[in-house]
Amino acid sequence: MHHTPLRCCSLLVILLLLFLTSCVSQPAPPVTAPDASAGETAIPLTSAGVPSEPETSSPAAESATPTSATLPAVQEYAVPPGTHPHDVAPATDGGVWYTAQASGKLGWLDPTTGEIRETELGSGARPHGVIVGPDGAPWITDGGLNAIVRVDPATNEVQRFDLPPDRPNANLNTAAFDGNGILWFTGQNGIYGRLDPAIGEMQVYDAPQGRGPYGIDATPAGQIFYASLAGSHIAQIDLGTGEATVIQPPTSSQGARRVWADSQGHIWVSEWDAGQVGVYDPASGEWREWPLPGDRPQAYAVYVDEQDIVWLSDFGANALVSFDPTTETFTTYPLPSSSASVRQILGRPGEIWGAESGADKLIVIRTGVTD
Repeated sequence: MHHTPLRCCSLLVILLLLFLTSCVSQPAPPVTAPDASAGETAIPLTSAGVPSEPETSSPAAESATPTSATLPAVQEYAVPPGTHPHDVAPATDGGVWYTAQASGKLGWLDPTTGEIRETELGSGARPHGVIVGPDGAPWITDGGLNAIVRVDPATNEVQRFDLPPDRPNANLNTAAFDGNGILWFTGQNGIYGRLDPAIGEMQVYDAPQGRGPYGIDATPAGQIFYASLAGSHIAQIDLGTGEATVIQPPTSSQGARRVWADSQGHIWVSEWDAGQVGVYDPASGEWREWPLPGDRPQAYAVYVDEQDIVWLSDFGANALVSFDPTTETFTTYPLPSSSASVRQILGRPGEIWGAESGADKLIVIRTGVTD
């Protein structure tokens, strides 16, 4: 059959329109995320089907500040205004003792109810340190009374052990019991001493290199070490002769302030002027030191918990700082109150207690980690 040119063109136009219509009506393939069931990592998509930006994580650092998700529970307890608590010690009944240095009292806090009881220590009292002795009673080094003071936890009876008359103004600081039940104590005006609580006998010694004896602690074996702030050294006391042997840290003029022994008998030192923490191994005579994080750290108190984690108070950062000797890393815990000035740290399993002398509060970090 013969077709005219016009009819052929019309047929071509119709076929072209049908082809274009089928292309436009064909649906586009859906956008899907990769299949994670086959071991691949699924990439999250936005509502527009565009892959979202992947999250990034910072590399591990030598120091860190915990986030709200990882920060252990921190709680403050207000004590009477003007108290200026200096030292703190968990009591055997679940309460917490503290020295109210400015008001001349010994305080006791019930962490469950917030109840506070106070005991007058005597006219002119300015208690500095408090520890709990083997008898379960609080023992206090009182610079105002120039005496060691024991308070009966059941009756609140106050018992004084005065320093000899030829040892006035010792500026008593801190105490520790050795393995034989003898109380050893320090005085910043250049003395250290011993008290036998069973018979009330006291001996006071001149410190080598004079002024400075400050923090003191006993090792698990019952040996006694103290730190000299003004002397920038630590010392070990011979329990038999009473003689103190000076041990020099590697950093000169570091301002060794307090000491604490770990479960292995290593002596940890807060180096106030150097802003460092140091550790001395009595068995080998070796030292190691680490600067605290931050620009101008000031390491005041030191305490080693039941997990051998080292805790320090850093006045420069207004924080408590923990140090893990295994990983050699610090973690910083900012304090809720400004200028809190934690001057001493003590604890019991799962709890780290501090006395915030600048804020008239006690603080506890509940780690949740116990033996």
